[in-house]
Amino acid sequence: METRSNHVLVGGVVLILLAVLALFMVWISRFGAEGKREYDILFKQSVDGLAKGSAVNFSGVPIGQVKDIKLDAKSPEFVRVRVSVDDKTPILLGTTAAIQGSFTGPSTVQLDGAQAGRPLIDCSNSACPLGVPLIPAKPGGLGALLSNAPQLLERLTTLTERLTALLSDRNQASIAGILDNTNRLSKALSDRGPEIAATLAETRIAIQKAGIASQQIGELAATTNGLLANDVKPTLGNLNKAVASAQKSMDTLDAAIGDARPGLQSFSKQTIPELGQLIHDLRQMSQSLSSVADKVDRGGAGSIVGSPKLPDYKGK
Repeated sequence: METRSNHVLVGGVVLILLAVLALFMVWISRFGAEGKREYDILFKQSVDGLAKGSAVNFSGVPIGQVKDIKLDAKSPEFVRVRVSVDDKTPILLGTTAAIQGSFTGPSTVQLDGAQAGRPLIDCSNSACPLGVPLIPAKPGGLGALLSNAPQLLERLTTLTERLTALLSDRNQASIAGILDNTNRLSKALSDRGPEIAATLAETRIAIQKAGIASQQIGELAATTNGLLANDVKPTLGNLNKAVASAQKSMDTLDAAIGDARPGLQSFSKQTIPELGQLIHDLRQMSQSLSSVADKVDRGGAGSIVGSPKLPDYKGK
């Protein structure tokens, strides 16, 4: 009995000590969590070199550490990095996060871009998909370079191949020929320098003369415009008046013809047929007078009164 009671006592003491230790650990964890704020950052790039416990810096000043790294459940192309920072750090609107890589050590999360006078980032002015505010991410210098390294290497390889093909022996010979021709052309231009200078001087003089000529043409055009305005315009005004008068005369003549049209119709329907009949009668009378004149010529005046005398008959 005495041994069993000692065992129960020892067990009870051990349980009490374990409970006290658990409470102490909880208190320690709460004490460590006091004065901290958590934020999420969604990176759309590789987070190589970043791990739990990596430092979080604000403009180069350590302010916290990385607490968790996971793929975003809704958008797997994003990596969600949760950071815990000092609550006295001014994580204001406008702050952005980037991954700062290093060849000699682990990567860190760099925060910067806070603007004075703006409020702290919280769930009232920022998205909180998992219950903590979201800090916008931007590509980091070295991190972006490392994430794009395969594409850069591929492009460098392609560029190297093309340069190799461009600088082949045949192309080098062609380039050398082009350079030789360029040298000869430069030498020829150098030898012709005085002639080119003289030609340029003559061209300058010709351009000046052309400018003077264009100015004189402008003055002539202005004079012509003045002449047209002073002399031709009055003549055109008189011509317009003459045309108006002629138009008025034509209107008067049209009215007169309209008034005379009934008389003309009557003349054409009555007088013209009577004139035709008169001409016909005059023609017949002229024929008769011609016949009488012929008779007088042949037989004298008596032939008009009596019948013509028969010739004497003589027997055989």
